[in-house]
Amino acid sequence: MSQVYKLYINGQWIETSEKKDVLDKYSQEVYGSVFQAGEDDVNRAVESAQEAYRSKDLSPYERFKVLQRVSELLMERKEELANCITKEAGKPLKQARNEIDRSAQTFEIAAEEAKRIHGEGVPVEAAPGSENRMAFTIKVPVGVVGAISPFNFPLNLVAHKVAPALAAGNAVVLKPASTTPITALKLAEVFEEAGLPAGLFNVVVGSGSTVGEQMMKDDRINLFTFTGSAEVGLKLKQNTGLKKLILELGNNSPVIVDKEADIDQAAKNIAQKSFAFAGQVCISVQRIYVHDSIKEEFQGKLVEEVKQLKVGDPNDPDTDVGPMIAEKEAIRAEEWVNEAVKNGAEIICGGERNEAVMQPTILGNVKKDMKVVCDEVFAPIVSIISFTEIDACIDELNESPYGLQGGIFTKNLDTAFYAARKVQVGGLMINDASQYRVDLMPYGGIKDSGNGKEGPKYSIKEMTEERLIVLNLEN
Repeated sequence: MSQVYKLYINGQWIETSEKKDVLDKYSQEVYGSVFQAGEDDVNRAVESAQEAYRSKDLSPYERFKVLQRVSELLMERKEELANCITKEAGKPLKQARNEIDRSAQTFEIAAEEAKRIHGEGVPVEAAPGSENRMAFTIKVPVGVVGAISPFNFPLNLVAHKVAPALAAGNAVVLKPASTTPITALKLAEVFEEAGLPAGLFNVVVGSGSTVGEQMMKDDRINLFTFTGSAEVGLKLKQNTGLKKLILELGNNSPVIVDKEADIDQAAKNIAQKSFAFAGQVCISVQRIYVHDSIKEEFQGKLVEEVKQLKVGDPNDPDTDVGPMIAEKEAIRAEEWVNEAVKNGAEIICGGERNEAVMQPTILGNVKKDMKVVCDEVFAPIVSIISFTEIDACIDELNESPYGLQGGIFTKNLDTAFYAARKVQVGGLMINDASQYRVDLMPYGGIKDSGNGKEGPKYSIKEMTEERLIVLNLEN
């Protein structure tokens, strides 16, 4: 019998009048049921967060101790949590285990950063008439943080919102993705065991149209951190007034394979970083720009690498590519492929779908206005696009409304640095694919890919306010 999970509000486990099943994304059987938050529950969560922020101010060292303990507990519960992610997200087990490792690191980094929050001296005495004054800044928390997380990293992208928010001294109301809420509720158990005071972390589960909308309209929430589609991010921006926002939105990552690239390295790397979690990663490779002179050789090697990927049951520790988050998403991806083929594209590899499992797919002869190229495909699909001149290649890839991360493979240092200056992304990986990320680095995009940065040190900057203090020493 599947387990029933309660909401976590003000340190208490709450039942409501409505429950929703969470499916095992591979078997499509019920994995668990989660109580759904209503209007009163969301209001209580925000109220408890605001009260806890005002009355339960933890010192930087106390925040460090709690977050460090959370990191340790995550590793102690690694197999349980990894299996949970595999079931409710369909993420291959070895990738789910890696997510637990990364989440523990994220909390550990945030714990350390909690002890390093500081302001700076301001030399106001250098201004005429202020010779007897001294000034400095301090960093203060923003207050209540509203965190809205996606399905693709149900623990680590929660960690990237919650850990720096708490490290900075804020309180949090989290709305996890409706398709993968159980991992977030298990994180609440971990926080409870780690000794976080009640109210500083609250988890409310429900749809974006109910819970998300209510959070968006609540004036007591001082900052929103959101990962999701550009459409929802824009709506959040339009409806939250002057509140601070950290937005991690869509992308269609470009990677350039230059004529001076190590073709074997590029093919192997791109195969690994295009299809992890069935391409459902914001920085998954989607557009591969390959120089004409090496296109055939690279394409052949890429196909060889992709055919070595094991596709199927995510519970198998050897599986590389499991199901997509829902069969309807796999159907959409298949329709995009078929539409591209109808308009002249060629299926080089893959293209088949079995329920929610989409085979890793490589397309050729694509046009830049096809959905598989210009929109965010968020599926195990890549397109190969040939180029002759690097300038024209970069101009074309920059036409995208997105700009999260990209990559270039080249042995030519001049070409690498030229691309670093010209490719319009928040992060460019040289001799690596776009899907490179470690959790301490600044991570964020430009254009329709959002604004603000993740990575605990950088999120803490967003989640604090700078306050100026001036001392008049004349008296």
